[in-house]
Amino acid sequence: MSDSQVAAAVERYLEREGVVRSSYGKKGFRLESRDGNFQTNLQWRAQLRATSPYRSDPRALDDFDTDQLTAEGRRLRMKIGGHGYRPWLKYYFEVDLQPTRSLDKSSSNASARVIDWRIDVAKNKAFGIRVGQWKIDYNRERVDSSGRQQFVERSIVNRVFTVDRQMGISFRGRLFEGSGADLRYYAGAFTGEGRGVSNDDDNLMYVGRLQWNFLGRDLALRQTDVERTEKPTGTFAVGGATHTGRATRWSSSGGGNLDGFDKVDAAVAGQYRIHQAVAEFAFKYQGFSTQNEFHWKNIQDTTLSAGQAGNDNDLYGYYTQFGYFFNEVFPSFPEELELATRYAYLKEPNSNNLDLDNERQEFTVAANWFFNGHNNKLTLDYSFLTIDDGALGLDGDGSRVRLQWDISF
Repeated sequence: MSDSQVAAAVERYLEREGVVRSSYGKKGFRLESRDGNFQTNLQWRAQLRATSPYRSDPRALDDFDTDQLTAEGRRLRMKIGGHGYRPWLKYYFEVDLQPTRSLDKSSSNASARVIDWRIDVAKNKAFGIRVGQWKIDYNRERVDSSGRQQFVERSIVNRVFTVDRQMGISFRGRLFEGSGADLRYYAGAFTGEGRGVSNDDDNLMYVGRLQWNFLGRDLALRQTDVERTEKPTGTFAVGGATHTGRATRWSSSGGGNLDGFDKVDAAVAGQYRIHQAVAEFAFKYQGFSTQNEFHWKNIQDTTLSAGQAGNDNDLYGYYTQFGYFFNEVFPSFPEELELATRYAYLKEPNSNNLDLDNERQEFTVAANWFFNGHNNKLTLDYSFLTIDDGALGLDGDGSRVRLQWDISF
């Protein structure tokens, strides 16, 4: 018997009799026990981006004066997940190595941080429990992974309305699967202080989401239809959240405050009472995809008297986006290429006078080239952004170009 035959025989034996099996798939490298009760998946991800002339969305007229070319490692992450003891006892955590920082930030802003950690107990689809820290199930655009986006980054609406990552507990499930009443529900209680921050009072954030899969098929939380969905699949969803605390906005960096409101470290416990809601529609079919959200948010400053300037503030925003693989109708069009467009609108208090509003708009077009689905793709997008300053009575606009390579392995 030759050496190659011996090696092949040993490999077959280990595959058949070995305690642990290894493989590679869409979730990265996998180690799994023979009985299937233990499983670990390990995946690395890098997001490399070039942007001109400004790195983030302009929020004031002065921001349009920025002129810089930024090249950065936007995200560099390690994902580990799987299950233990039983397939329905799942775990997941994600580490962000945060490789890039701006000049005015300390070195700690380019250090590693755990952004997600959670445990799911879901013996059946109708009812499950999740505990830990994760992007709360509130709206689709934020819960969609940054590696599963249709554009280089989320819309201008996201920063204002996301409830982002929180620590807490959630109940969730899927009812009437496969029928016209197919329904997903989520309800949870959280600290409300954002990622990695303990609560400093007895107030909690309460969040709920109800998603109707009106065609009896579930729509995965990822943008574009690179999978070429065979049957029409769509969802309507509504969500709500309420919290009283120091923060008026949240991000992967934790709790913070919108322009014009006190910084978190200057605010007092329970200063801001927030109520917000979202309505959402998403649909995919044979290379076509659309995603739409309408947001409302009310911020009350409890340190001010009723009717006082800045006491009660309403914010509104929405976006609509579409994408299509034109190869579906024009065979000569590259199969790997998707074209997409997005419009977003935001109405928010002016940072210099909370009784007046700013209006911001985003017009973005994008081209995606998928080498291997979302796991290896190149995205080029162009945005035209506008601001109407309610306090100054002036408006401004500017253009931005971004190129990004996103790869997971």
